[in-house]
Amino acid sequence: MTTRRMLSALALVALLAACSDPEPTSFSGTGVVQEVMAADRQVVIEHEDIEGLMPAMTMNFDVLAGALPEGLRAGDRVQFILQRDSKQFRISSLRVLGEGEVVAARPRVADVAARADWAPDFELTDSTGSRVSLRNLRGKAVLLDFVFTTCPGPCPIQTGRQVDLQRALPPELAAQTWFVSISLDPKTDTPEAMAAYAAKRGADTAQWSFLTGDPEVVSDVIARYGIGTIREQDGNIDHMLVTFLIDPEGRIAERYMGLDHDVAELLAGLARVLD
Repeated sequence: MTTRRMLSALALVALLAACSDPEPTSFSGTGVVQEVMAADRQVVIEHEDIEGLMPAMTMNFDVLAGALPEGLRAGDRVQFILQRDSKQFRISSLRVLGEGEVVAARPRVADVAARADWAPDFELTDSTGSRVSLRNLRGKAVLLDFVFTTCPGPCPIQTGRQVDLQRALPPELAAQTWFVSISLDPKTDTPEAMAAYAAKRGADTAQWSFLTGDPEVVSDVIARYGIGTIREQDGNIDHMLVTFLIDPEGRIAERYMGLDHDVAELLAGLARVLD
């Protein structure tokens, strides 16, 4: 990429960042810590219903700098304040209430497909009804995430960030980049539902595959990436919030945990693997 094009892309990134919501909405939640990644300011919480936002589930959250209590550990029962706007979804304060229980079956960072591993292959159905496989995307950098169309919390924010990135890509990077979003709720997320979700978020599906399929097949893909589970009978979806950057040879070059990774960081990662 030329210096001039990179500067133009970063200028667009700065403009997009300036358009973020000034006043995030706050929600109160309680739950039990399942895993702490202090260096990444991430915490996995099995939380109860967060009134006005999302049902009970287990997932990882970004934590605002300075808001992670020293000595926080798995098994702590906590109360937290979650801030949400169109660009962010993070815990702004967190305090320990007492002791809880660590659930072995819940998703963990340790289970997530590792950096430098070969990305697990898949073949699923896109929003037009066509079949898409990862092996057929070799030669391109792939940004892969997992969403579900009825998600009231982080999924729209994650997709919106990817849309911002897609729009910021210089032509030479755009030609070598593909976006993939795989459903966590394939029973609900038909190709038509995925198409409507993509259109609502402003995604350009000419270079972005929104994938779904048979629940057993999708569940296997989710398990091999170590993300969590598809929607269970109780309605919950326990999952890790992570975006994989897969290089043109098919290896996982980066894992972006949570949402605290701006467009400039993702753009730099793409430029690096496509250099």
